[in-house]
Amino acid sequence: MSESTYPSVKDLTLEEKASLTSGGDSWHLQGVESKGIPGYMITDGPHGLRKSLASSTGETDLDNSVPATCFPPAAGLSSSWNPELIHKVGEAMAEECIQEKVAVILGPGVNIKRNPLGGRCFEYWSEDPYLAGHEAVGIVAGVQSKGVGTSLKHFAANNQETDRLRVDARISQRALREIYLPAFEHIVKTAQPWTIMCSYNRINGVHSAQNHWLLTDVLRDEWGFEGIVMSDWGADHDRVASLNAGLNLEMPPSYTDDQIVYAARDGRIAPAQLDRMAQGMIDLINKAHAAMSIDGYRFDVDAHDEVAHQAAIESIVLLKNDDAILPLNADPAAARKIAVIGEFARTPRYQGGGSSHITPTKMTSFLDTLAERGIKADFAPGFTLDLEPADLALESEAVETAKNADVVLMFLGLPEAAESEGFDRDTLDMPAKQIALLEQVAATNQNVVVVLSNGSVVSVAPWAKNAKGILESWLLGQAGGLALADVIFGQVSPSGKLAQSIPLDINDDPSMLNWPGEEGHVDYGEGVFVGYRYYDTYGKSVDYPFGYGLSYATFEIADVAAAKTGASTATVTATVTNTSDVDAAETVQVYVAPGKADVARPKHELKGFTKVFLKAGESKSVTIDLDERAFAYWSEKYNDWHVESGEYAIEVGVSSRDIADTVVVTLEGDGKSQPLTEWSTYGEWEADPFGAKIVAAVAAVAAAGEAGELTKLLDNAMMRMFLNSMPINSLSTLLGEGGKKIAKFMVDEYAKLAK
Repeated sequence: MSESTYPSVKDLTLEEKASLTSGGDSWHLQGVESKGIPGYMITDGPHGLRKSLASSTGETDLDNSVPATCFPPAAGLSSSWNPELIHKVGEAMAEECIQEKVAVILGPGVNIKRNPLGGRCFEYWSEDPYLAGHEAVGIVAGVQSKGVGTSLKHFAANNQETDRLRVDARISQRALREIYLPAFEHIVKTAQPWTIMCSYNRINGVHSAQNHWLLTDVLRDEWGFEGIVMSDWGADHDRVASLNAGLNLEMPPSYTDDQIVYAARDGRIAPAQLDRMAQGMIDLINKAHAAMSIDGYRFDVDAHDEVAHQAAIESIVLLKNDDAILPLNADPAAARKIAVIGEFARTPRYQGGGSSHITPTKMTSFLDTLAERGIKADFAPGFTLDLEPADLALESEAVETAKNADVVLMFLGLPEAAESEGFDRDTLDMPAKQIALLEQVAATNQNVVVVLSNGSVVSVAPWAKNAKGILESWLLGQAGGLALADVIFGQVSPSGKLAQSIPLDINDDPSMLNWPGEEGHVDYGEGVFVGYRYYDTYGKSVDYPFGYGLSYATFEIADVAAAKTGASTATVTATVTNTSDVDAAETVQVYVAPGKADVARPKHELKGFTKVFLKAGESKSVTIDLDERAFAYWSEKYNDWHVESGEYAIEVGVSSRDIADTVVVTLEGDGKSQPLTEWSTYGEWEADPFGAKIVAAVAAVAAAGEAGELTKLLDNAMMRMFLNSMPINSLSTLLGEGGKKIAKFMVDEYAKLAK
């Protein structure tokens, strides 16, 4: 925190304290003029600054905003697997906030892509919480390194747009802890975002804005969060309940500060709680003071565009490259005749729809880039960017254009009307008119490369036979045209890796059984088996697996080794070699596969990664540390993380289904055990260090002939199975009065040993 500039909460009246817990208007904090406390501006991200031209009046206008660099949304940037690059994006975003006097930019959003139909998938990072947290932390750290705040969102379990303002997400504690909270937790503990934005939805019956367990018990008391919590816009339905739960700031204001004043006076809000919430707002203003005091600053538009350019390059995933159709030769003397088909090449879809819609500082389409670089190509739009039926004249023109080309670049994807904040998709398919056009073009030209534009995955398998090459370019921001040309013509090798599995059929996704819910609630019945955790565990075929991405180069991973560094920690080393004559990057991925466990665990889970840039023929050694959490699961029995003793396989590869090598480490675990009682089973007694001694004593007595019936049970495999699963207070059902005596003896002896 910067040195205190503004008064402490102790210097404020009750009314002034209450006023700090609500906004001044839709885009400003509420200042206290009499005490010199300013009402700084906060406004949308998350992939660039969206400052409405009407923001000075507090109005909401999603379509008219000041020019700002449009970086690739998380749908694309997540495929970079490059935290350092993401940090640079964050730094650039902060510089634009300083110019525009914005104290907090609202983002990043790290909710899990539970189902690929989610309308806001373009704004979220991954189906995997480890990847989401370890990438998005770069935005938080980058922005805040410049003295501007972020708002990590939407806390928590905002995984669908359907009924998002009120739906009750029913989630087990284990699924919350292992899937839906870890990205938030990692970023809080690593980067301390200045603010967190709560979600609209309820979690297990309680609105997030009023959820004391979520906002105070977990976020502040357990994770050590030091910042403020604000509501999503309109998510606060009871200011008194929310403030008591740990919500510092209602946005936008409901102009009901008197409710807080009355509640504080009649004891419904404790004075100390109001002071904590109001002081948090003063602390936030103090943090932003230095950056907001900079006058006349202007960011470097071209430099930021270049950051967006590099981010777009690393966002592109090469899915298919049969016959090495890519890269194309850009040399006019050797180049093949190129046809470019698809309106997206001329009118790119570079960002998602809704509250994050940015007015870019510049915009470069693929066709613009070809013209700038003197690369000749024949263009035909082929279709319109809407959901209307096919235009036969456009189709005919496109087919004729394709006939005369050596290679066809077809730009296909989802128009904005097909996916946006505010609604969920109802299909994975692209518009039928685009698929039909692809079939017609492929019938006249076998050399087709499809370039996709989409915010979440689309079905690929039904049409992939019509394309030799497929580039998944997601939404690439304002410099996407440059980036695509760089990759397509081989200036750089593609290095993106999927942050989201591409299923063969949407009904293969386990969440479809409960999507998008019913009667005001949605059951997260798949538990921890989200995305690849389900597909890989249950051997479900996918089109393209999590972590997948091709390159123009080839790589080899060798010398994989793992060494235990503690009772529940390890380190992994490997050597990566570029075995080609192309400079390129490979992402080494580390998955942990548990052995036999007391709970149902996924086959493996991503627990480490590093992106390695290698010149042709170059080798590098990589080291990835695995902490206790890499091996732990959330135990509802212990209400805590638990690492079991035993063997763990460490898989090192380049996707969840392309593992180069597997090594094994044996860990002691954390040694946790539940106290034994009469309700513990005979088998649980045998497995416990103290209980095993007592069981051995009982067995010795039985062997000496003093508990003959027990001896018969222990010697009979079938009866022994029943015995092991039986709470010892039920031994009497097998042993009569003797069973009661044995149970009492065991409990009494345990009390002595466990002191």
